[in-house]
Amino acid sequence: MATVPSVSYSITVRLEVPAGGKAVSLLTHAVESAGGVVTALDVNTAGHDKLRIDVTCAARDTDHAQAIVDQLEAVEGVVIHKVSDRTFLMHLGGKIEMKSKVPLRNRDELSMAYTPGVARVSMAIARNKEDARRLTIKRNTVAVVTDGSAVLGLGNIGPEAALPVMEGKAALFKRFAGIDAWPICLDTQDVDEIVRTVQVIAPGFGGINLEDISAPRCFEVERRLRELLDIPVFHDDQHGTAICVLAALTNALRVVGKDIADVRITMAGAGAAGNAVLRLLLAAGARSIIVCDYLGAVHRGRDDLDESLRWIAEHTNAEGYSGDLRGAVKGADVFVGVSAPGILTGDDIATMADDAVVFALANPEPEVQPDDAREHAAVVATGRSDYPNQINNVLAFPGVFRGLLDAQAGGVTQEMLLAAAGALAAVVTPEELGPNYIVPSVFHPDVATAVAAAVRESAGGRARGFTEA
Repeated sequence: MATVPSVSYSITVRLEVPAGGKAVSLLTHAVESAGGVVTALDVNTAGHDKLRIDVTCAARDTDHAQAIVDQLEAVEGVVIHKVSDRTFLMHLGGKIEMKSKVPLRNRDELSMAYTPGVARVSMAIARNKEDARRLTIKRNTVAVVTDGSAVLGLGNIGPEAALPVMEGKAALFKRFAGIDAWPICLDTQDVDEIVRTVQVIAPGFGGINLEDISAPRCFEVERRLRELLDIPVFHDDQHGTAICVLAALTNALRVVGKDIADVRITMAGAGAAGNAVLRLLLAAGARSIIVCDYLGAVHRGRDDLDESLRWIAEHTNAEGYSGDLRGAVKGADVFVGVSAPGILTGDDIATMADDAVVFALANPEPEVQPDDAREHAAVVATGRSDYPNQINNVLAFPGVFRGLLDAQAGGVTQEMLLAAAGALAAVVTPEELGPNYIVPSVFHPDVATAVAAAVRESAGGRARGFTEA
């Protein structure tokens, strides 16, 4: 539940009140007395005796929204006509659409866009498949693929329930990088079926963005698709998160005057995101890391290690610490959480080193309450939009794919991820850098272009062909 009213739970109440008197001020007072925030108040129709008014307000959650409606209804003379959840209204009919880029106004244009003219283009591609990048949407199109097994913080809710999230992802691709993306929600969680399905649809896309597929399945799916396909395969929950965390940590360490090679890092979370963050931090020069999962520290002596955990044990925790997360946090310079809500307290953060950095990224409820962490840490970041330093994957994936598509890259390398993180960190200028500003806003105009340029250069230099961004 949100602690303060949020636009995520915004409602519009259409109601009728007596004309004249204090009707309007009573409505505002009713919302505020219920703990809501009025964001708009519009007179829909007016008459001599009655006013029809749309009251838009923000609530904390659905129960709070109902409490606001009840309070409005209790105002003398008020008649409630309709209550609309603005978030659901935004999703009615879906959030994305397909549009034609060419006019189809007459027979001539139709004959070039479709038959018979299109046959010449198809035959050209049949002779040289690489021409598909030049003559079709392939050069600017990404498939956003999920099996619905790890959707946001909601868990295994299935492909239909994942569709609104994948639509949103496609909308972000378009908004921030001019990329045409399409949600592909698969009704299977079998690795072989996922891999084969993506393999056979790949000719129509310039890149594959894997999304919300649970670990450890996601590791195998990504590995096999990268071996099979000649287009980039990018698992955003892993690599998008890792890019953003490294960029934010780069700047946070600048704020506190520490070097990544010298700090002690404790991580909570050994799943898809945690694994990728760990690997990129090590590639960036981190040398002292302890990773904890729900059983405690990952170390060589544990007898429950699968392949992924075994890799973690072999590359971290050199001293063999075998205790719990709270013990691992003591004396650490950095905490990175990509795990579960409420697993640490402010008192735990107080045991960290001076000028500590805390990234509590579980969403919507972080590993430690940000206000509690701020009492003891020098820099605090979360995944939430209602606190400074929001670490959000939209900072990374649009620019990464823009660079990959422009370079006509055949894959994704660790060097590209490091380049993307460095470019993202550099968007924050030395004059802007501070404890409450270590990553730029997702709406900063330089974010996608800077990340795209870095990825494009790492992938082979200048852009080839078309870009909308």
